[in-house]
Amino acid sequence: MHKLSLGIFMLGRRAESMILPLEFLRQCKASDFPDPQEYVAWQFRNLKLLETGLLVHPLVPLSKSDISAHRLLQIIHIAYERPLETGKDSESMQELSSAVKSLASRSLDGRSDECHWADGFPLNFHIYRMLVEACFESEDGAVVDEIDEVMGLLKKTWVILGINQMLHNLCFTWALFNHFAMLDQVDIELLSAAEKQLTEVVNDAKTTEDPDYCDILSSTLSSIMGWTEQRLLAYHETFSTSNIDSMHGIASIGVSAAKILAKDTSKEYRRRRKGETDVARGRIEAYIRSSIRTAFAQRMEEADSKRSSRNPVPVLSILAKDIGDLATKEKNMYSPILKKWHPFASGVAVTTLHSCFGNELKQFMDGLTKLTPDTAQVLNAADKLEKYLVKIAVEDSVDSDDGGKSLIRQMPPYEAENAITNLVKAWVKDRVDRLKGWVHRSLQQETWNPKANRQSFAPSSVEMLRIIDEILDAFFQLPIPMHSTTFPDLAAGIGRIIQYYVSKAKSCCGTRSTTIPQLPHLTRCDVGSKLFKKKEKPHVLMKRGSQVGSSTGNSASDLPELCVRINTLHYIQTELENLKKKAKTCLRNCESAQDGITDGLSINFELSQASCQDSIRQLCDTTAYKLVFNCLSHVLLDTLYVGGTSSNRVEPLLRELDSILRVISGIVHNGVRSRLITSLMKGSFDGFLLVLLAGGPTRAFTLQDSQIIENDFRDLRGLYFANGDGLPEEVIDKASLEVKSILPLLQTDTGILIQRFKQTISRCYESPAKSRFPMPAVPAQWSPDDPNTILRVLCYRNDEVSWMHKGDLTPGIGPQIRCF
Repeated sequence: MHKLSLGIFMLGRRAESMILPLEFLRQCKASDFPDPQEYVAWQFRNLKLLETGLLVHPLVPLSKSDISAHRLLQIIHIAYERPLETGKDSESMQELSSAVKSLASRSLDGRSDECHWADGFPLNFHIYRMLVEACFESEDGAVVDEIDEVMGLLKKTWVILGINQMLHNLCFTWALFNHFAMLDQVDIELLSAAEKQLTEVVNDAKTTEDPDYCDILSSTLSSIMGWTEQRLLAYHETFSTSNIDSMHGIASIGVSAAKILAKDTSKEYRRRRKGETDVARGRIEAYIRSSIRTAFAQRMEEADSKRSSRNPVPVLSILAKDIGDLATKEKNMYSPILKKWHPFASGVAVTTLHSCFGNELKQFMDGLTKLTPDTAQVLNAADKLEKYLVKIAVEDSVDSDDGGKSLIRQMPPYEAENAITNLVKAWVKDRVDRLKGWVHRSLQQETWNPKANRQSFAPSSVEMLRIIDEILDAFFQLPIPMHSTTFPDLAAGIGRIIQYYVSKAKSCCGTRSTTIPQLPHLTRCDVGSKLFKKKEKPHVLMKRGSQVGSSTGNSASDLPELCVRINTLHYIQTELENLKKKAKTCLRNCESAQDGITDGLSINFELSQASCQDSIRQLCDTTAYKLVFNCLSHVLLDTLYVGGTSSNRVEPLLRELDSILRVISGIVHNGVRSRLITSLMKGSFDGFLLVLLAGGPTRAFTLQDSQIIENDFRDLRGLYFANGDGLPEEVIDKASLEVKSILPLLQTDTGILIQRFKQTISRCYESPAKSRFPMPAVPAQWSPDDPNTILRVLCYRNDEVSWMHKGDLTPGIGPQIRCF
């Protein structure tokens, strides 16, 4: 009945002309409430509302001398002590009405037809914020279906509460955002509505400088921003695949709030010039760096917990992989969202990750002294991670003004690859130095004993190659990405050691030139004759000894040792080929290997192989010539054809050579045996020629001796052919060419030889008239067309013509041969 009366009383009256709490007090009686205490509480709330709206937060500020204000405050205090009588004729009610109307009639524009009892700030905003809650369902907090009707009702309260569109936008924005936040942030529609409503607030903030509005704006947005930043500063924890859809809206609301607050509070914002700080970009960058650092710290803890006895992988290796995964997740999940406000969101993220990991890596690298599997694994992982992070940064900033240079400058290189290279070089140097020391000691102890093993190799060479093989295995087992770039250092070091071994193996054996004795003076040819210039001495090919004959030196007992040295060098040469193949295979199997990467890497091994080949040749030649001119001098230089061809023929030499060949066949490896026998054959042929052309005064040959000499040489050749079981016939024929070219001279008539000598020496020296010829030089190879060779045949010719002939050897001059 009273509610109906109140409705009739309000009918036709404007809402802004009524003071609703006062009207409620007038119209409602204690009898309208089932419980007297409920009535008292209700009365108290209405009085409190009047006190707040008219005395605490009035629209127009009160003066201290305002009588109505004092009177209203007194009435309210009395009512707090005992309930107020609200009848029409009640004196207390009349006094209350008088004081309330007097205070409510005051206005800023002087109009008195409106009542201002609830439009004082911030009371009006708080009341309106509670009314806005009618827009949401009480159970799930969603926006009510009748939102348009509710909005229409809310707008009718604007005139009473002094609410305008800006305050409504701010209040409704807060309501939408608050309901989203309170409902587990799962209602994306609420978030989208709040984001959209906030754009209205942004526009409003640009058009007003009302202090009251700015205060409530700042307070509201600070709350919103605080909530969003709490989540965005650690967005890796906040957002996952299940709720990533909400990240954009939350970031948008947070950034918009930050923009408004920055504009409202920063004086520099109002004066900022073009190019100054971008608030949105700055906030997003702060969110990225903060969240990345938090996520990195979490990955650090997780990596440490993953390492165990079952998983002994270094922590930094685990961390590097996790950080790579984190960078990928950042790039694919978060950066596409954050790029709206920061164009280089991925770049900022990876530079932060690069810095965080770099700090940990630096501590690790500061104490590195040697390369271990763990060290290589960590540095390898760091290098791989850095290249990946840089790649993301470059791709992210390719369209920037500087092409990403500013981002790259924030990523000082880890130098992990250089550290690996330096450690590998130190590792290589250590292994090579240790190998060199071992080789040096082993060579000092090496006896070159053919009985040391079945293969007649030096044991030191077998062990050296085994150690080299182990070094190669250890090198290619290093978990490094640059085997192909560091292998040349190792190959060069190994090559130097092998060449050192080879040089030492042949160094004490002398050379071929030191084994051949010095040629004696030509028999029966006087330097003082008219034929030759005075004070000239014949040129000699060799330097040892005064004449062909026995000489001191190595005996046949040295042969087994020399054979072992030759075997050893051949073994090393063969094994080097296997090492080269192994190295190439390993390099091709490396992840870092590229096409053609091994083309130039075997050069150092090839140098070692060439050194072996050259040393084998030198050893074979030296051994052969030592045997011929030292060990066999007693049957060759000292006795062969001495006193006549018939008395001292080649058979003793053949027997000695056969014995030597048996030793060689029993010791020297098949692969190099023919080479040594060929050298021995060549040496024996050279020794045979030396007997014929420089045998000294104990030897002289007749024309009839030529057949015996030819038969002896045929037998000498037959020793090496061995009825087809020896050297190939073509090899023997090639080595025999020099001897075969000289033997015909022994069958040539002396007079013809003298004429040939005249022709050849004239052709060679073209001596002018009345001038003597120089002594013809000893040739590098005996030749039937060489004057020195012909002269030697003449000097060792045993017949009357060679002894008694005097004749002109050069037309028109008449120099003579003086015969003895």
